[in-house]
Amino acid sequence: MTDPARLLSATRHLPAPLAIIDRPALEANLADLARRAHGVPIRVATKSVRVRSIIDQAAAHEAFSGLMTYSLAESVWLADLGHDDVLLAYPTVNAPALADLVATEQRRAAITLMIDSVDSLDAIDGVLGHDHPTIRVCLDVDASLRLGPVHLGVRRSPVHTVRQARKAAEKIVRRRGFHLVGVMFYDAQIAGLPDSSPAVRLVKKKSADELATRRGEVVAAVRGLADLEIVNGGGTGSLEVTGADPALTELTAGSGLFCPTLFDGYDAFEARPASFFALDVVRRPAKTIATCFSGGYIASGAAGDSRVPTPVFPEGLSLVGTEGAGEVQTPVSGKAARHLAPGDRVLFRHAKAGEMCERFDAVHLTDGDTVATTPTYRGEGKNFG
Repeated sequence: MTDPARLLSATRHLPAPLAIIDRPALEANLADLARRAHGVPIRVATKSVRVRSIIDQAAAHEAFSGLMTYSLAESVWLADLGHDDVLLAYPTVNAPALADLVATEQRRAAITLMIDSVDSLDAIDGVLGHDHPTIRVCLDVDASLRLGPVHLGVRRSPVHTVRQARKAAEKIVRRRGFHLVGVMFYDAQIAGLPDSSPAVRLVKKKSADELATRRGEVVAAVRGLADLEIVNGGGTGSLEVTGADPALTELTAGSGLFCPTLFDGYDAFEARPASFFALDVVRRPAKTIATCFSGGYIASGAAGDSRVPTPVFPEGLSLVGTEGAGEVQTPVSGKAARHLAPGDRVLFRHAKAGEMCERFDAVHLTDGDTVATTPTYRGEGKNFG
């Protein structure tokens, strides 16, 4: 288990705010993701990491194969650096990045674009014209659970049914300049939802059962039209369930490397927090309140308490409800605050994984008293958000 005091001691000589990665926890999480996938290859979700050296470490593991990126400009960058299997997770209309993609055969062979309709193809043609070189594409299929008018899951794609998938695939394979090589099903309502109650567990099981049947039927229908290289699904929170489906050729995971607070509370695995950030205490406005510099690192998604960072050391601290985590100051309260003075440090966990790295130029990997500093995407001058 991570020793928070050790992390702060090892990085005491570094200026705060600073991001810390507990290397033993990171390596344990990497091994646990491999164990949970039961031999199904895992793509590294780069959005959930955003540190190239850690992405490379995971991609080199025998259980992992390929990258799942979040930006086409990022995809081109990583392909130019030698990654030859890059699946872009989201549709793109980025004109400079599309021009970069088709500029070389090496990039076109390495990168697969995500589409969710013929509209996606129209948008690409609108940027590149109709005579562009052939682009590899993957069809995003909605993996949510629909119970009558109730929609459980994220709204990623208009393609949900077998019939819709077949019709979309028919149009894609007839379209000049595109080569359909994959389908993807991201089960956010399973992978991204902690097991917080019996009702949630029941819905997750129902969704997994429904999706297993529908996914197999969609894959069979599309395989009748295209030679699929990629059938992707799952995420950190659903590797065991999704990986059991023989229709899949691969899984995806990234957040499980860092295990932010949104991945606490799953039945299938025990989260080992590996990523933290430390802030300096700069003032004491009251006996039970200590104020830290910076810290307003709010995670994306539906606004609420689950999206704010959590103070984890010293134990017994919490955010102040009337102020929360602020851009230039973050007060924390509790009995432990009585013993904090300006110059002391407080350790926090972020709610999400890679988003933390947008706030820091580097992360500091600690192993005992050893500290190795490596740049984030931001530290390499890359901003894909």
